[in-house]
Amino acid sequence: MRELVLISGASTGMGAAAARELAGRGYHVLAGVRRESDGDAIRADNLEPVLLDITDSGQIDAVAERIAGDPAGRPLRAVINNAGIAINAPVEVLSMEEWRRQFDVNFFGHVAVTKAVLPFLHASGGRVVNMSSIGGRIAMPTYGAYAGAKFAMEAMSDSLRRELAPHGVQVVVVEPGGVRTEMTGHGVERAEEVLVAMDPANRARYGGLLRAIINQANAFTTSGLPAEKAALVIAEAATARRPRKRYTIGRDAALLVRLSRLASDRVLDRVLAANLRPHFPVEAR
Repeated sequence: MRELVLISGASTGMGAAAARELAGRGYHVLAGVRRESDGDAIRADNLEPVLLDITDSGQIDAVAERIAGDPAGRPLRAVINNAGIAINAPVEVLSMEEWRRQFDVNFFGHVAVTKAVLPFLHASGGRVVNMSSIGGRIAMPTYGAYAGAKFAMEAMSDSLRRELAPHGVQVVVVEPGGVRTEMTGHGVERAEEVLVAMDPANRARYGGLLRAIINQANAFTTSGLPAEKAALVIAEAATARRPRKRYTIGRDAALLVRLSRLASDRVLDRVLAANLRPHFPVEAR
């Protein structure tokens, strides 16, 4: 158990819960945070905060140097690529700057971290755990940028798994559904800002839809799984002797994954529309 685990996006939510769970199991967790104050809040036995903005190559290099120079000579058991942001907006409305930002954080940053730590995983026979989403299987309206990055994460994970399997490094994907995390709340705040900033024409087209998405996200916040339950699945994905290739978190994620495999696009469109309809403002239904 004297091994290292690196996890990004560990300030709050599933990342923080997974860091605590793994530290409690005896791993020495390098918990990536973006601010010193966030690190002070989660520091504990076996839980060492490290500054890790995954879009900052200098911080990625510094974390790689920390692993290479570990004073106890501990190997890296796993990297858990968890950091992420969510900004809900229709494709027509979301700015190109925000499109690029979501891909930088939700995809390209994880590729950069993975490339930086793969030499350590080759040496240890370790594991890459990529946090995807049910949005990596099904793209709901206003989730174009977020789901696009998650679809890319799924594809990269498949390719990477097949590349690394002959060399003893495993790649596992985790697909959460509704989980109560701060990211959901931040996403709602950003969606509210998008709604306010819409011009009249776009508000007429998409205002009711975006309001429904916000209401649905708020419902997830109250009914979703607690982050601590999700952390048990993440820890299993990172440490199981014979892990599955993919794990889902929550009954909603498991159901939607099955539905995506079996239903036609026409049927899936109808199911998603029916699921969203109760969240529309009355005047927009």
